[in-house]
Amino acid sequence: MVGGTAVLEEAPEDSVEALAVRFRAGHEEALGEVYDRWSALVHTYALRALADTHDAEDVTQQVFVAAWRSRETMTPSPSTFPAWLLGIARHKIADARAARARDVRRIEAVVAATPSDEGVGAEDVMEPDRIVVRQAVDEMAEPRRTIMLLAFWQDLTHADIAASTGLPLGTVKSHLRRGLTQLHRTLEEVRHGSR
Repeated sequence: MVGGTAVLEEAPEDSVEALAVRFRAGHEEALGEVYDRWSALVHTYALRALADTHDAEDVTQQVFVAAWRSRETMTPSPSTFPAWLLGIARHKIADARAARARDVRRIEAVVAATPSDEGVGAEDVMEPDRIVVRQAVDEMAEPRRTIMLLAFWQDLTHADIAASTGLPLGTVKSHLRRGLTQLHRTLEEVRHGSR
């Protein structure tokens, strides 16, 4: 017999190639099997690249959604899934890093445009953003609030913040990332709400 059906019938049910054929054909249970088999690999890869559990979880989910949506591009073979999924993961990790960089630039722009408390004028275009950012940071739980203040108002490096707070460097980076994401969302909500 010619075609995907013959491969499916000839290959053992638990073989990677048979799973790839079923996945590519759109069998939803195959998606679950693929996730069960390779989600730990993708998550570990993303975690090592991004050093943030939340981001790694997001990337892992995005990888499997993208794989399902583009399953017709996959060529079934015994080594297909790990390599194919890690290729998708590389792109999603690059997207996550780009999003981080955008968030940092946005928040730095707001902080950089923040005039000192003296001489703050009503004509200052960035004043609403400055107020929103400062209020959002002030409302953050500790130690995130302190970490954000040290990073953006005291201009300390990640290593300096870790040393001054006694927190591990990874924890500092994680708080900064989540704080930036929170600030970005808050700014977006305020801007959309004022339209």
